[in-house]
Amino acid sequence: MTLWDDRVWALFRSQWKQTVIYWSVFFSFGLCIAFLGPTILDLRCQTHSTLQQITWVFFSQQLFLLLGSSVGGIFKRTLLFSLVALFTCTFIISLVFLLIPLCYSVIMLSIVLAIAGLAMGVIDNVANLQLVKLYQKDSAIFLQALHFFIGLGALVSPLVADPFLSDDACILAANATVFNSSFNLEHIRNTLAGPGAALTNMSEYPLHIHGMALTQVSYAFWIMALISLPVPIAVLYLMYHERLLPCSRTSPPLLEQNPSGDTEQVSLAHKNVFRCCNLDKVRDRPATFFVLQIVGGAILFITDGIIGSYAGFVYTYAVSPPLLMAHKTAGYLDSIFWAAITLSRLAFIYLSYRYPAPKLLIFSLIGVVLIHGLLLLFYTSQMFLFIGTTILGLCISSVFPSMLAFTEDALEYKGCATTVLVTSASTGEMLMQLLIGSVIQDYGSYAFMLCCMIASFLGFCLFLLFLYVHHLHKNSYSHSTDCTKDMDMKKIPPSLAGS
Repeated sequence: MTLWDDRVWALFRSQWKQTVIYWSVFFSFGLCIAFLGPTILDLRCQTHSTLQQITWVFFSQQLFLLLGSSVGGIFKRTLLFSLVALFTCTFIISLVFLLIPLCYSVIMLSIVLAIAGLAMGVIDNVANLQLVKLYQKDSAIFLQALHFFIGLGALVSPLVADPFLSDDACILAANATVFNSSFNLEHIRNTLAGPGAALTNMSEYPLHIHGMALTQVSYAFWIMALISLPVPIAVLYLMYHERLLPCSRTSPPLLEQNPSGDTEQVSLAHKNVFRCCNLDKVRDRPATFFVLQIVGGAILFITDGIIGSYAGFVYTYAVSPPLLMAHKTAGYLDSIFWAAITLSRLAFIYLSYRYPAPKLLIFSLIGVVLIHGLLLLFYTSQMFLFIGTTILGLCISSVFPSMLAFTEDALEYKGCATTVLVTSASTGEMLMQLLIGSVIQDYGSYAFMLCCMIASFLGFCLFLLFLYVHHLHKNSYSHSTDCTKDMDMKKIPPSLAGS
């Protein structure tokens, strides 16, 4: 048995340049999404801000990422618009890495990260849709690879930053030259892990905000700028290759081809991405067409929300009663979680080829529910928290790409589902962290795992509803198709019908 059959390999070979560049764009996305957590204390010193103030930069980035996901659809009408948007956004990300060391106030830093978040949201929307349009029924395989590169970027970013992080207080105060060793900087870094950290009481860590900033984190951002710079250059090359630049238009622009070679159909698909959202067409769509998008968006709202919340609060959960895990040991949980997600997406590239998306989704969502139930049951076991964190990452990693491929396939690649699903996932990642963070503040750390358990069970129930609506949608579509054929037959004159 070979890993790929000749048909899938032929698909990739015919579109490999676009595909590889979309993957590299998502690697840049991953770099940008993961650097804040490790560098947050050094950025606090650079901006001379309090811990409470600096945590709001997470919220700034996430809010504008959501906005970028929502408005990214305006760039999808043609391949030219899409590639211009990807070039601009990847260039902005490289520029942001250069500008961050020059931000000496938290307001300036928040503005720069808001711009980065906007670019990331557009990338998330456009790259997903372009791969779906390229591969259609085979898109699940390539979407899994696309999201693997997010995880790869998210793993590389902290590794680049780590050698340049401060080991002690990075602000030299005039009246205190020795850092208070009772504060564990690694503990504070792990506590400030996402938007929900803004709800945490930081008054117990009275770090200095006045004095000389002593930090070398600027080198980390310059290295990440160099790593991400080839990505916009690659997008520019693709635009040149597709003859979309003025300097390359010595001959007509290349038409995009789908696997069957039907260039006209794919060209129209890119130019009419919004035809499913056209108000004039709403009457022609069955209600199930819109219900599928809403329920699919709700599923990703929950599952991406669980990913963000788990990564953000598993450390706090581990160091709190009853586990009371050592700070250094608990710090590995987040890295293990993201490593499991990344490796799982690599494995699901092959699994998506072997098994249909509904089976993978059933397996993944049942696994997420079961592992949360076991984590609640063995809530005093430090060893099982590590095991459960690994299994949770393995199970939940494939939900987004599989759900996106399945929904677009159910709606026959009309294009609107991608925008809805990407925006819903971004919304869930931001809001669920804030919601769960608030619950932890009010009811303690045990409420964290209980919230995740309830959310995962709701996600599984919603998927069962999705399957039922999908069944209704197929039946209604078949019925409408039969009615259309009957109407066409009635229009044929009897003299011609017999012939």
